Amino acid sequence: MDVIDAIVNRKSVRAFTDQEVPKDLVEEVLTIAQRSPSGTNTQPWHTYVCTGAVRDAIVKDTLELVVSGAADSYEALNYYPDRWKDIHRDRRRGIGWALYGALGIQKGDREASARQGARNFQFFDAPVGIFVTIDGYLLDGSFADAGMYIQTIMLAARGKGLETCPQAAWIPFQGPLRKHLGIPEDEKLVSGMSLGYANWDAVENGIVSEREAFDNVVNWRGFD
Repeated sequence: MDVIDAIVNRKSVRAFTDQEVPKDLVEEVLTIAQRSPSGTNTQPWHTYVCTGAVRDAIVKDTLELVVSGAADSYEALNYYPDRWKDIHRDRRRGIGWALYGALGIQKGDREASARQGARNFQFFDAPVGIFVTIDGYLLDGSFADAGMYIQTIMLAARGKGLETCPQAAWIPFQGPLRKHLGIPEDEKLVSGMSLGYANWDAVENGIVSEREAFDNVVNWRGFD
């Protein structure tokens, strides 16, 4: 697959088939991603990959936490702000409304919204889960490095016929991840990710998220 096509047509897939992904294929994707850039070549990421019984145990324990309401907060973990500027809030709401609209979930239907939200913790039925961490003492620059690594995983996966969904939804539910994956307490979770073969018949996979107009983002200086 052409790299431009991989970038432009990548999307967060929220419905996967149950087709198994061979370990050697996942290994190939992650080997490619290991060439990701990082500041002064620190390569700060750690990667935890799960499938089968381990994946299922994570799903079970996390869904129990979801039902009981036993979640940490993004704010307490210094991951998301407690209040968003309007522009970022509106973008977040826009993609949420697009997803729920495609699924026929009406605004205010908390039960249906909660069911869809819980799909995150089933990896959207993908057979493989990936979690990326960095050492706890590292700061913002290393989060940027980990972000480039995560993006490279997603592009490499597309090149191998796979699809992904990066998931910050796991951030408030780290207990089961640390328990079943052996993630040390002194590592910070950057993101989870679902990996597998897309179910293109699912309506949610027809959603293409909007992007801000180019001229509202790019600032030119010194050009004629």
